[in-house]
Amino acid sequence: MSSLKSFFKDTVIYGMASVLPRLISIALVPVFTKVLILAEFSDQTTWYVYAAFINVLLTMGLETAFFRFYTSEVDKDKVISTAFLMMMGSSFIFAIAGTLSAPFVCNFLGFKDPLFIQILVLTTVLDTLVVIPFAYLRVSGRPIKFMIIKVANVLCWFALTAMFLLVLPELIPKSDFLMNTIGFGTSYKPGVMHIIIANLFASLFTLFCLAPEMLKIKWAVDKLLVIKFINYGLPIMIAGIAYAINENMDKLVIQRLIDKDANGMYAACYKLGVFMTLYITAFRMGAEPFFFNHAASPNAKEKYSKIMTWFVIFGCLFLVFVVGFIDVLAGLFIKNEAYLPGLMIVPIILVANLFSGIYNNLAIWYKLTDRTYIGMYISILGALLTIILLFVLIPVFGIMGGAIATFLTYFIMTLVSYSLGHKYYHVSYEIKKIAAYIIISCIFCYISFILFRGNYFVSIIGLGLFLIIVAIIEKLNIRKIVRFDPF
Repeated sequence: MSSLKSFFKDTVIYGMASVLPRLISIALVPVFTKVLILAEFSDQTTWYVYAAFINVLLTMGLETAFFRFYTSEVDKDKVISTAFLMMMGSSFIFAIAGTLSAPFVCNFLGFKDPLFIQILVLTTVLDTLVVIPFAYLRVSGRPIKFMIIKVANVLCWFALTAMFLLVLPELIPKSDFLMNTIGFGTSYKPGVMHIIIANLFASLFTLFCLAPEMLKIKWAVDKLLVIKFINYGLPIMIAGIAYAINENMDKLVIQRLIDKDANGMYAACYKLGVFMTLYITAFRMGAEPFFFNHAASPNAKEKYSKIMTWFVIFGCLFLVFVVGFIDVLAGLFIKNEAYLPGLMIVPIILVANLFSGIYNNLAIWYKLTDRTYIGMYISILGALLTIILLFVLIPVFGIMGGAIATFLTYFIMTLVSYSLGHKYYHVSYEIKKIAAYIIISCIFCYISFILFRGNYFVSIIGLGLFLIIVAIIEKLNIRKIVRFDPF
């Protein structure tokens, strides 16, 4: 089997494991926009923003470190047990500290009820404990189980959320049994609390699903491995925090500089950029193990170059499609017209996410050369840029400033990473071709979004023309892919 065929197979399988759960969760966006007012949508977004930051801190960069040392160390069991017990330790300390300090940090983070913080603590701890078991399923070649549990998790969250937000508001006023037994009463009003409670139960369900894998882990810690994990993972953790800032700080700053209504509008429309995010996630799930496993092959750099080109091609295809049919997609996902003015940010967010994906692919140079500290510096630069640009641009451009800041940050990070990678681990990426695809796709987006908004005949023509251009330029490569020839 050619390496290209193997790569696409891994990407499809692991991509489905990540994309399907997110697609199911995206199905709740219409529910959220129907049930929640703008300010409430902002509150639930803020809760998940803080969860993202906490998860980065608790995992300590150990997931990537696990992949790195599982392939290089002889004693695989020690790698698994050491990584898992390190995460368990960080989770235990955080659980105690977070629970005790919940009343104090509640107002600081902008929540009214300490229960928000307590649920946040418990949910993030549960999510941290399953990181290494999930990573082990990936590295040991069990994608089906990985996918089933991931999908089951989000189905559980989906079902509970739908029950809390849609079903119970209809049943409770009509049922004396529910009123008396559950204690909601006729004053029951679905809201953000019910969404995060559903998330908590889904995380607990996932923990039970992975319990058999966790019970197999030996209770042994290798001190030398701990040092290796920390040295390798700490820069990745710092980079992860910086990445979380790049991805989420806009939602925190907009509600501070403007208001929660503006943030709710921004956050809801930002969700339409999920199509690019899903693609990037699916790609990364297959690419990261592939990059490490083929690092020693004689033509590894040639493979990385080809993979980057095709990543950009498909990313640009998603860009042209989503922007061309933005109003159709908005009609499917946004059920309250109060959110619709925020659609103007979507094209910029999509391009920003594309550059985020390019940056993630470029990052292989510092992971393979064990220069993760440089990746940390680049991420810190990105975080600083994000913060500065947000405070400069939002007062001038409103919520559009958040989108522009996100794009500029990822664009600059991509340029910096490419320049440094050219020095330390040179890969001959097809820069001119990649730039051409991005420029052409942006031109088609401008035509469909600005000049002919809502004219889907023009959107279809643009999509078709882009595919024809790709087919002409990549004719030889497409033949190789179809025949699964090695490259």
